[in-house]
Amino acid sequence: MRKILINAELGFTVFALLIYSGAILNLLLSGGAQENEFAEFDSSLIRITNFIIYLVTLFLLLLRWKKAVILLSKDYLISSLVLLAPISIIWSFEPATTLKDSITLIGSALFGLYLASRYTIKQQLQLLAWVFSIAIILSFIFAIALPKFGIMGGVHQGKWRGVFLHKNVLGARMVISALIFFLLGNEAKKYRSTIWCGFCLSVLLMLLSASSSSLLNLLILIFAFFVFLIWRWPYPLMIPALIAIVTGGECLYFLFINSGDAIFNSIGKDATLTGRTELWPLVMEMIWKHPWLGYGFSGFWQGLNGESAYIWRAAGWTPTHPHNGFLALWLDLGLLGLSLFFLGFWRNLVQAVVWLRLSKTMSSVWPILYLLYVVISNLTESGLIEANRLNFVLYTAISFSLLIQLDAKQKYSPDAAKL
Repeated sequence: MRKILINAELGFTVFALLIYSGAILNLLLSGGAQENEFAEFDSSLIRITNFIIYLVTLFLLLLRWKKAVILLSKDYLISSLVLLAPISIIWSFEPATTLKDSITLIGSALFGLYLASRYTIKQQLQLLAWVFSIAIILSFIFAIALPKFGIMGGVHQGKWRGVFLHKNVLGARMVISALIFFLLGNEAKKYRSTIWCGFCLSVLLMLLSASSSSLLNLLILIFAFFVFLIWRWPYPLMIPALIAIVTGGECLYFLFINSGDAIFNSIGKDATLTGRTELWPLVMEMIWKHPWLGYGFSGFWQGLNGESAYIWRAAGWTPTHPHNGFLALWLDLGLLGLSLFFLGFWRNLVQAVVWLRLSKTMSSVWPILYLLYVVISNLTESGLIEANRLNFVLYTAISFSLLIQLDAKQKYSPDAAKL
């Protein structure tokens, strides 16, 4: 009976992570609608599914409520940031939307808390490997057997989107997938060839989606993986190596500044990042009207009926987010919310560096790599603090997991406290 319950919990976790990744449901319910098609569909199944996930998550947290309460009290920065969302109803320009999205944000954060309190970092990676294995297999099935769903039409004719709504979403998910298989493959003793097959298929789907930014992000992360391993070297070797890397990075930065247009053209991008650099000044203009508290969580982008109408008219197109996660958070929760995020992020970064030095496993590189992914992916997309999204769930889980790992290490290693 105990084994059945454990397997049922594992099944629930994998299912919830798959739903949070945005796979399958949105695509099926939209009837395979393309980017240039307007499709209205009944999203009640999605809402019911999310609500069930919240209820089960809450029940599982209650089973280990003492550990959950301790973690919440220790990680007060992310808790404060999440709670700021419903508080922003007071000044929100769209209180009903703020209330609805705040509830889903809290539910997503609680699942991240559950993930950290129930599974170690390595176990989380293994669960995610199962999630992405399912997503990869289904993406090939959809693209080959159900091309109306799995392959895009219109402007992006022929580009694969698999079980996701857009090719760029497939590309972004495959970055995380490839990174997880890469870490597990470097550590695995069993099923090594199967794990590396998962890595290769993730990269193949990324190429079939023609998401060049995702491919670039993956290359940056794999390069960063080898750089981060230097942190484990003895100090006489580590310090010169890091100085050399920083020097090389500065040279690349100046090369990019002087040859930016040529570099963007070589990867099929324009220097405005598909209109993003023209959008950002307009977003900043609106931010400075309410810089301290913002427009309320999800209170800005309400089309022509909201404050976003000015940007729509001035930009000449209809963005639904600023294509930058940090600007999106600033719009929603002002400098107060942005400051809470950066304080929490800095603490997580310091803890990730300490954990990387203390532990010699490949899975211990995951937190710092994911924090780097959070930064680079949010430079051009808005996935920093989003309800019912895998990125926020994983960020929350890593934040709580680092506290658990370092607390455990300090109990058994007196030298760890000195770091």
